[in-house]
Amino acid sequence: MSENGSNDASGARMRAMGTTEAGGPEVLLPVEIARPVPGPTEILVRVHAAGVNPVDWKRRARGGAPAGELFVPGYDVSGVVEAVGDGVLLFAPGDEVFGMPCFPHQARAYAEYVTAPARHFALKPASLDHTRAAALPLAALTARQALVDIADVRPGQRVLIHAAAGGVGHLAVQIAKALGAYVLGTASAGKHAFVRSLGADEVIDYTTTDFVRAARDIDVVVDPIGGENAVRSLRTLRPGGRLVQLLPDAPVEAARAQGLEAGFMLVEPDRAGLRAIAALVDSGRLRVELDTVLPLAEAAKAHALGETDRTTGKIVLTVTE
Repeated sequence: MSENGSNDASGARMRAMGTTEAGGPEVLLPVEIARPVPGPTEILVRVHAAGVNPVDWKRRARGGAPAGELFVPGYDVSGVVEAVGDGVLLFAPGDEVFGMPCFPHQARAYAEYVTAPARHFALKPASLDHTRAAALPLAALTARQALVDIADVRPGQRVLIHAAAGGVGHLAVQIAKALGAYVLGTASAGKHAFVRSLGADEVIDYTTTDFVRAARDIDVVVDPIGGENAVRSLRTLRPGGRLVQLLPDAPVEAARAQGLEAGFMLVEPDRAGLRAIAALVDSGRLRVELDTVLPLAEAAKAHALGETDRTTGKIVLTVTE
């Protein structure tokens, strides 16, 4: 499969994984497309690794681009600056960076090169290789924006993290602890030791225990599950408590009727947030768990694995060795 046209006057091409149709993981195929060039305020990054997130396979399944147009998934990037556009002084060629470029618009991270605004990136955590750094941006920014920017979590507050062993959840547990919170997490029994190793003060087995009874007087709930789980989470909150939901079906009216706050949060590119995350990583207060690492050519396998909803931590594709 190839894509016609190029925005590179040199005619340079690059490898990517993409599809022109909606469907299952099998529709992701190797493609050759034009290598992008950075415009004003943009940087060109040679991608060493790309993180895999639920948004990738959800958009692939329903069609991430208009019918017949190429969709290349991916938002999480770790790599090396290859070139900078006019006006960019934040970075120089050779800098190692990580970021979540262009979200929620196509970033095309499942490729050898990515261009995006310089401020969608930060210097990669010095203590991590590109594979681990690529697992961080979208999930860690989601967790940090939910806990810091939206909920303004303070020391001593009680925070409930659902799916605490998942991509966002395992990072949210650690960030909440770094903020001084008392953290409760929900996870299946086989993942309790892992969640406790992240610093969780209590872990609730949602398969055998009613979390509404086990988690009381909660100040903040972070919920990536939605639906009835979100509605029931309202019953764990103290008066004035807040539910931050990561799916767009937040029970806003039900929360208001009970004197609570609830809302849907969509993560945004955030240079300051990335720098704060890198500082937590390099100080040893935040670690990222890798479930599976696969080469770019096996992106379909990565999506199939992610869709099982049984992974612990993150899935990452290696692009450049």
